[in-house]
Amino acid sequence: LLFVLGTVSCTLFLVVNGLYSASDDVIELTPTNFNKEVIQSESLWLVEFYAPWCGHCQRLTPEWKKAATALKGVVKVGAVDADKHQSLGGQYGVRGFPTIKIFGANKNKAEDYQGGRTSDAIVDAALSALRSLVKDRLSGRGGGYSSGKQSRESGGGDKKDVIELTDDSFDKNVINSDDMWMVEFYAPWCGHCKNLEPEWAAAATEVKEQTKGKVKLAAVDATVNQMLASRYGIRGFPTIKIFQKGEDPVDYDGGRTRSDIIARALDLFSDNAPPPELLEIIGEDVLKSTCDAHQLCIISVLPHILDTGASGRNSYLDVMLKMAEKYKKKMWGWLWTEAGAQSDLESSLGIGGFGYPAMAAINARKMKFALLKGSFSEQGINEFLRELSVGRGSTAPVGGGAFPKIHSVEPWDGKDGELPVEDDIDLSDVDLDDWDKDEL
Repeated sequence: LLFVLGTVSCTLFLVVNGLYSASDDVIELTPTNFNKEVIQSESLWLVEFYAPWCGHCQRLTPEWKKAATALKGVVKVGAVDADKHQSLGGQYGVRGFPTIKIFGANKNKAEDYQGGRTSDAIVDAALSALRSLVKDRLSGRGGGYSSGKQSRESGGGDKKDVIELTDDSFDKNVINSDDMWMVEFYAPWCGHCKNLEPEWAAAATEVKEQTKGKVKLAAVDATVNQMLASRYGIRGFPTIKIFQKGEDPVDYDGGRTRSDIIARALDLFSDNAPPPELLEIIGEDVLKSTCDAHQLCIISVLPHILDTGASGRNSYLDVMLKMAEKYKKKMWGWLWTEAGAQSDLESSLGIGGFGYPAMAAINARKMKFALLKGSFSEQGINEFLRELSVGRGSTAPVGGGAFPKIHSVEPWDGKDGELPVEDDIDLSDVDLDDWDKDEL
């Protein structure tokens, strides 16, 4: 009975104090120091994940201490109370005790130790792993890992446009940014993360191009950057969150293909983008740069200023601005010109000389256009653009197969037009009576 009580008492003591103390050569590891001690270290590490109540762990303890002493200054030997720090054990897939893992050159790909539980076997395995690490360094295939920022190696695709973020860099890059961010929190051992990686990488490149860098795709290794994982309540992998300045982050719950990710990023961009500029065609550069940079450019030819005055012209421009706002997700270009100012352009679009205001939508890549047939009103233009947006509506080739000559003109000054001033005719020397007689 006394023996049993003694055993129980000993076990309870171990639960409180763990199996190792500061006087041992075994380094105690916790979620607080694991990243700094192990992940950011250039050293080779052997780490035991244990539970104080586990009999196998208790029997391993003296052998683990002996190995740590023998390897001191050569290989780091640590221990994690995974019963107390379950989150840390969970990150490395610990299911039973003791579990021993070897952290080599790539700290995000720890290897399971399957050898014997004696100090001799442990030391042999450590030296073997050390030999492999040194040979890899010698051949240039591996090396120390001191930055704590590990890019993932699995999966295909070029990851150049995925921004790797850390505890230290996150706020500066994301929270204080005017841009929008889609951030993937991943774990290197997570199969779903590995499947997502090439899709995320491909989407990052496409999104960067289509949003001019205003929407950024990033990745956080949540096993390394535990402050961020804790701050945003990351419970599973991968978790994707959307960050916009001044707003709480929201979860992305869409599909995991590149097209799904791109579509969400473009929605994010267009929802927050200002309406496109409405530019007057005052020269060739304006037309070319706008139409070449957008899938479609919408061009209005407005009546002469003498026919409408400033208020009439502004009412037409207001209609265009409302439509530009309504269709801003399409990321089209928007232009206008005054009737007669660009006569060659009007002719190439079949507009010239009549029917103002008019509107044409041009695809500069295909050099095809469609004309507004209905009224130049919100309703009429909306119907025209809605048909175009779903690929309907009749089109015709731009006359001549290319943009015609664009004339440089003075921009509208926002005022009512004035009739040209004619030279006064001096009639003082004319004998009107004689003139009348001759006429008769």
